[in-house]
Amino acid sequence: MEGVKGKYLNPKADLTFKKIFGEHEDLAMSLLNALLPLDEGKQIEHVEYLTPEMVPENPGKKNSVVDVRCRETGGRHFIVEMQMNWNNEFQQRVILNSAKAVVKQLGTSEDYSLLQPVYALNLINDVGFDAGPDEFYHDYAIVNVAHSDRIIEGLRFVFVELPKFKPQTIAEKKMMVLWLRFLTEIDRDTAEIPIELLENPDTSKALKILEKSAYDEKELYAYEYYWDAVYNERGAIRHGYKQGMAQGMAQGMAQGMAQGMAQGMAQGIEQNRCENARRMKADGMSAELIAKYTGLAIETVNSL
Repeated sequence: MEGVKGKYLNPKADLTFKKIFGEHEDLAMSLLNALLPLDEGKQIEHVEYLTPEMVPENPGKKNSVVDVRCRETGGRHFIVEMQMNWNNEFQQRVILNSAKAVVKQLGTSEDYSLLQPVYALNLINDVGFDAGPDEFYHDYAIVNVAHSDRIIEGLRFVFVELPKFKPQTIAEKKMMVLWLRFLTEIDRDTAEIPIELLENPDTSKALKILEKSAYDEKELYAYEYYWDAVYNERGAIRHGYKQGMAQGMAQGMAQGMAQGMAQGMAQGIEQNRCENARRMKADGMSAELIAKYTGLAIETVNSL
C-alpha cells in the first residue's frame, strides 16, 4: 500500500505488537523478564499463551479482550497491554482484567492455595500519571499502608509511560533499555536501525517481524486503519478538552468555576468519544476494538 512508508512498521500498532509478543513465546518472555519487577532468581523460563479474550462465567457480566495473555508453566500469569491514548477508564480496565485472571484460575471445588500471582504489564504511548518528567516506570502492589515493604502477593500492576523514557536513566538494565528503545525508536520513518538492537538476538528477531515486506495487503490495510482510529481518538480527546474548557468557563460563572469546568470537560470529551465511536462503527470496526480505542463501555458502543 502506498500509505505505508519505510521498510519497517511501528511495533506499537495492534497488529504488529500482537504478532511480535502474541505469537512468539520467547519474545514475550524476554519482554516480561526485562520490564517486570521479578525477584532475583525468579526470572521466567517458559511461558504458554492463553486466550486473550476474558469471557466472564456469568453471561451478564462484562466481556473484555487483552493484547497478550500467558502463564509461566505451572505458575504465574501475565497480561500485557499496549495502550496508545491514556484515558481514565484504562486503569479500571487493567484492574478488571487482572482480577478476571485471578478468578479464572480456579474451578468450583479447587483449593485457594492453587492461586498463582498475576502480573499486568501496561505500556502506554501517552502521559497518564502526574509524576516527574523522568518518572516513566510505575510499579503498584498490594501493600500495608503503614509498612509499604510488607506486600500481599497476588496482584502486581506495572505502567510504563513510553514518551518519558530516556535510555540513560536505566543504563544498568540492558534488556529493559533495548526493549524500550525498540518500542520508542522504531517506526515507519526509521531509516537506520541502532546497532545495539541489531546485535541483540531478541530485538533483532522482533525487527525481522516488523519488516513491511512480511505483511500482505489486507494486513497493511488493517495497520493503516488502526492508526486512523488512534489519531481520531486523540483528536476527539483534545477537541473534547477544549470544548469542555469553554463550556466549563461559561457554566462556572453561575455554578462555580471548578465544578463547571470539570462538568463541561467531561461532557465534551464524552460527546466526542461517542461521535468518534459512531464513525468507527460505521466503518465496520468491532465493538471490542472501538471500546479499547475510545475508552467507552462495550454496552455504550453497542447502543450507538
